[in-house]
Amino acid sequence: MEMLSNREVLREIEAGGLGDWRKMSQPLAARYRVADRVTAAVFVAAVAKTAGEAGREPEVRWGRGGVDVALCTVDGTTGERGVTAADLELARTISDLAHEHGLTPVPGEVTQVELGLDTADRSALAPFWSALLTGEPGHTVDDTVLDPTDRVPPVWFQPTDPHEPPRQRWHIDLWLAPEVADARIAAAVAAGGTVVDDSHAPSYTVLADPDGNRVCVCTALDRA
Repeated sequence: MEMLSNREVLREIEAGGLGDWRKMSQPLAARYRVADRVTAAVFVAAVAKTAGEAGREPEVRWGRGGVDVALCTVDGTTGERGVTAADLELARTISDLAHEHGLTPVPGEVTQVELGLDTADRSALAPFWSALLTGEPGHTVDDTVLDPTDRVPPVWFQPTDPHEPPRQRWHIDLWLAPEVADARIAAAVAAGGTVVDDSHAPSYTVLADPDGNRVCVCTALDRA
């Protein structure tokens, strides 16, 4: 199946029928508030049934905040993850199911965390981190370690020139719904952080905590 670009996915969201959903780094994601546990269980069962009939495997997490659903397709040859037309179709169906069961969409609460590591030689580091985090050294797709079972956040390797510590090499990429990114940045700054670089906003904005540790606040906007 052909993977859609971020711009194509964003156009589909803006066109209507996908208002519950936001594009994260790899998946399309939604979060729903649920009135009670029984309703949540019935909804999750309905999603599982519908997805199974469509031959799809969404990631569904039911926790205190409600029910989170993430959709993406994994290329059987390359392992690449992305959103396809089939994912968009299932997303629309899940939105309909959520409405039928009285769930409340809260797309502004959708979040994904990635870990970024600066390295001049990702080929040397990737097998170690893949083996440590997933149990196998070969779960690296392009520049990112991806756990097939989604137990741990993706780890991607940011190219850099060789350097000596103490330069910060690890950083968090926090993916947010575009409409809440500015407010989250403002809250972090009010809590003692600083904006290091906003020249690439709204794609990403680099912040630092009071000790200078950096983090990128990312959205799907202005990306290919």
